[in-house]
Amino acid sequence: MKAVVQEEVTGCGIAACAAIADISYVKAKNIANNLGIYTDDPSLWSNSTSILKLLTQLGSQVGKHEIQFSDWGSLPDCALLAIKWHLKDGKPFWHWVVFVRDGTKSYILDSNKSLKTNVRTDFGRIKPKWYIEVGSSI
Repeated sequence: MKAVVQEEVTGCGIAACAAIADISYVKAKNIANNLGIYTDDPSLWSNSTSILKLLTQLGSQVGKHEIQFSDWGSLPDCALLAIKWHLKDGKPFWHWVVFVRDGTKSYILDSNKSLKTNVRTDFGRIKPKWYIEVGSSI
């Protein structure tokens, strides 16, 4: 799986979906827009409904609910993670990233364009709040 860099400040969810579906950011954004999902909608990074809808439209099987993160070893081979979780005016917000386990290798695909590399292995610095399983084993 390859990282997709978000083209807008609020495009992390669309970029994560694009990475999982192995398509470009522009293509994922066009499909999202056709579903009524737009990057300027705060629910895109404060609610998982839109992202689950987009992933399903892109052909991915997704878990039905958010699972509290406990440790890296308990994650499935592919998961959508909520990191940088915080409350703003009483409403939760987060940054979407993708966890991938490929054989013995594990890494995070982080769409943030300001990073030196969008493939991260600095697990100690990443603090997930919860995750949603993605994949064929669901």
